[in-house]
Amino acid sequence: MNNTANQALSKVPEVTLIFWIIKIAATTLGETGGDAVSMSMNLGYLNGTVIFAAVFAIAVFAQIKAQRFHPFLYWITIIATTTVGTTLADFADRSLGIGYAGGTSLLIVLLIASLAIWNKSLGSVSIDTVSSPKEEMFYWITIMFSQTLGTALGDWSADTEGLGYVGGAILFSVLLGVVAATYYWTKISRTFLFWAAFILTRPFGAVVGDFLDKPIHEGGLALSRFSASATLIVIIVACILIFTQRAGKSAAH
Repeated sequence: MNNTANQALSKVPEVTLIFWIIKIAATTLGETGGDAVSMSMNLGYLNGTVIFAAVFAIAVFAQIKAQRFHPFLYWITIIATTTVGTTLADFADRSLGIGYAGGTSLLIVLLIASLAIWNKSLGSVSIDTVSSPKEEMFYWITIMFSQTLGTALGDWSADTEGLGYVGGAILFSVLLGVVAATYYWTKISRTFLFWAAFILTRPFGAVVGDFLDKPIHEGGLALSRFSASATLIVIIVACILIFTQRAGKSAAH
């Protein structure tokens, strides 16, 4: 199969600046949207997790069945991973009582295991190889673990470690800056740096989302979770409509 055909089959977008902008907006939406359902609507973390897990399963099924890259479908699936990641992490940390440190440690193990099994099964965890249902399944499971980890990591840094939401946002901004600098000025594996950036954007979005909707006495702005979520949806839709996103190039198998 030639490279042109592989590119046509790719359903993962090309990684550009707009990709990261939408990703950060989507992860922030995951926090505000997840909290809106589990907390503002008083459905609880378990019910919220069940709802968003169902949405996630449907979105992944549609993504895998699709014959080509669809920007809206892709980002809906990403948003589904961020919302289920938010409620799942909160359920594990708070309802099960394992705490942020315990939840973060567990999710790090699950994420590493997912990447290790993916690499052992297919020989690579590069997004350039995501062009078959099996690869897509590994891709989305890994993303779901990374989004859940990001939620727990963001809450841990802001609450347990006492950095607060602004301090947490600054910390993860600096770490993302380090990853960006490493990308431009070193030859470290691009696959490693992609996953590092992908994981770090989630806690950044988590603390920003909490900053927007948490009470003022807790260091937030006390904005409505619903209005914040709606604003983020408008931003994401506008970015998708204004900026053309192309499918990434898949490596030949």
